[in-house]
Order: sequence, then structure tokens, then C-alpha cells
Amino acid sequence: MKLNELTSSGNAKAFRKGRGVGSGNGKTAGRGHKGQNSRSGGGVRPGFEGGQMPLYRRLPKRGFNNTKFAKSYIELNIQDLEIFADGTTVDSELLADSGILSVAKVNDGIKVLGSGELTKKLVVKAAKFTASAKEKIEKAGGSALEV
Repeated sequence: MKLNELTSSGNAKAFRKGRGVGSGNGKTAGRGHKGQNSRSGGGVRPGFEGGQMPLYRRLPKRGFNNTKFAKSYIELNIQDLEIFADGTTVDSELLADSGILSVAKVNDGIKVLGSGELTKKLVVKAAKFTASAKEKIEKAGGSALEV
């Protein structure tokens, strides 16, 4: 006979806890007296080590993290461009001068989003455009140039 050939006899009955002293597991139902684990819902979360710095926090981080390489665009909605006059060429310098962009440095450029409506004919220069933004600019008679 080998360990993998062992089978359950199938006659073990479910053990009912807290059903009187005569059962051998009544009163405290094997939980002991008082303390966190004797209470319902008691116990600590997985990984908790009694306040000691847990192992998963003691070990150094490993693996790839994209934050160093991710592009950082400043987002701008179509409705923000409505303040400019017809035929204006809108770029990062003009946006900074007009006060729409609060930062002077546009990290990886500007991304124009399609929220709002545009009624003016503008030439917009930006690093990225959403499909709806490009559509709304061209619908108003302007052009969207990716730089």
C-alpha cells in the first residue's frame, strides 16, 4: 500500500462544536477563555505580525514599474479653446500666455480632449488629440495638427 492509494473510509461524522459539555467541545467550543480569537470575527488579517513590520513590507520591491517611462500629458478640453478668436493658431505658448495652462513646462505635450463644443475655426497644435476632439475641431472648420 502506498500513500497515493489510501482512500477515505467515509465514516467521519461532522464535528459539531459548542453543543454541551458532554460532547467534549462545549462551552467555549475549543476557543479557550477570552482574547481576540475567542470572539466572533476575531483574529488578525492575513500577513499581520502583531505590529512587527510584516515580511511583505520588509522585502525590497522588485519587477518593472512603468512610472519612470510613462508619458505625462497636460489635458485640455475643447471647451477651453472657445475663448480664442477665429483663425487663431493655438499652441502651448499661447495657452500659457492666456493663462489656460497654469504650468509653463508642458512635460510630454498637451492632449486635447473632446469635452464641450467648439464654434470657432482654430488651428490647434498639440501632441495628441482624442478622436472626438479632432472631429469637433474639423467640424468647426479648423485643423488639428499633431506636433
